[in-house]
Amino acid sequence: MKKPNILFITSDQQHFNTIGAFNAEIKTPNLDRLVNEGTMFKRAYCPNPTCTPSRSSIITGMYPSQHGAWTLGTKLLEDRHTVGEDFLKIGYRTALVGKAHFHPIHDTEEFPSLESYGKNADLDFWKNYDETFYGFEHVELARNHTNDPLVGQHYVLWLEENGCHNWRDYFAKPTGNMKTPLPPEVQSDGDDGDEDIIKYKWQLPEKYHYNTWISERTNALLEEYVENDENFFLWASFPDPHPPYYVSEPWDTMYDPDKLTIPKGKPGEHDKNPPHFQKTQQKNPDFSSYMETGKGIHGYHSHLDVNEEDHKKLTSTYYGMVSMMDKYIGKILDKLDELGIADETLVVFTSDHGHFFGQHGLQYKGGFHYEDLIKLPFVVRYPGKVSAGEVSEALVSLVDLAPTFLNFAELPVPYAMTGVNQKEVWLGKKSSARDHVICEFRHEPTTIHQKTYVNERYKMTVYYNQTYGELFDLEEDPNEFNNLWNDPEYETLKRELFMKYIWAELGKESMPMPRISHA
Repeated sequence: MKKPNILFITSDQQHFNTIGAFNAEIKTPNLDRLVNEGTMFKRAYCPNPTCTPSRSSIITGMYPSQHGAWTLGTKLLEDRHTVGEDFLKIGYRTALVGKAHFHPIHDTEEFPSLESYGKNADLDFWKNYDETFYGFEHVELARNHTNDPLVGQHYVLWLEENGCHNWRDYFAKPTGNMKTPLPPEVQSDGDDGDEDIIKYKWQLPEKYHYNTWISERTNALLEEYVENDENFFLWASFPDPHPPYYVSEPWDTMYDPDKLTIPKGKPGEHDKNPPHFQKTQQKNPDFSSYMETGKGIHGYHSHLDVNEEDHKKLTSTYYGMVSMMDKYIGKILDKLDELGIADETLVVFTSDHGHFFGQHGLQYKGGFHYEDLIKLPFVVRYPGKVSAGEVSEALVSLVDLAPTFLNFAELPVPYAMTGVNQKEVWLGKKSSARDHVICEFRHEPTTIHQKTYVNERYKMTVYYNQTYGELFDLEEDPNEFNNLWNDPEYETLKRELFMKYIWAELGKESMPMPRISHA
């Protein structure tokens, strides 16, 4: 019996409630199609709310604290075992098209980065690149988000091949803090990609958008695999709707800002939260006591940094970015049908982490483990095997993807992988495979360092070397407005959750070597 193909589709920084099937204010007909033809998992979480750690967990089946790429600006070391390597061993074709982000934008002699500013811009290098990249025998990469100055790699090669020789006109110039600057003709509007995030209309024509490129190149690979009768593990990795908030016409005007529900914080909601939450209620808050760099904690912006008009427009633009991406996801799904392999292909759609666009008075992401940031859209489709039109409450983590993919291909799971096999849950044969998830976040070893334990009802967040924390009852307080950490009535529950968290940490220890003898 032929093994299943695996088509993995991801967005970047997409809030869990931005699928039209569950939110009438946004239009995503193709994601809705996946929901109707598959199972939506409403309790899916990331292992870290930033890109590099979470994406590295996807391909290693390990938590960031285990695989080592623990924050932005770190690198997934090349010696880490990845799921693609296991597929290659049995003859699968493996490919990644779009965003990788396993390397930082700056590098050192000790830790060179293939995704640094200078290397991204070296088009001759990428034109001739044919090495296996973290288990992907074929990669076509893009690192930029909308117009930011990281543009380069295979995406720019495609732009030039398609006649867009003035592509520099649509992208940003580098600024002085780039250790390895791009050529001076490339534009920029910010110092690190986190500033000046409110933009809206992107002059880049849709036919040259990276969404167009990703769907076109993904479909070309699908055609090649079918022609050669080959199984595949193919990751189509879309960079949107990650800010800066830019989208091409006509998507920039698809949504009327005055007709959308604009997320807001609740007055006084941070009064019982840790100190860095309370600082978010200040204009241009000072996080120097946390030794943070840049404006805020990993790109966080206070709601006071965004005026009301901009807040409405960024919300409508964010929705437009999701809807545009949805169109090109649809083109990939249509290609599966056209090639006659939809029934043979396990399709998983999710994001690497969530996003704040006003919830709790926050913008972007950082050390705030609200559901908005750590919970994900997550849909699985496998016709005739995964139930259609189902919504599951089973807990799922991105760290589970690698072992689950391997189980669907009937491959052994490496001992070092600490994710949970979700195959029986996806097939509807079990109601759940885990009773908790853990989400990790740290910026520097001496600053914000937190871990969150989530079970069926409760969420608890602890901080390294701190006595404060967070405890939320997700059943009674789904919007997480009432931190119960210091409530004496919940002291017994807090102690119980502490024990469960400790057990969970012990349970996720990596065991790369099985015991084969008594001594």
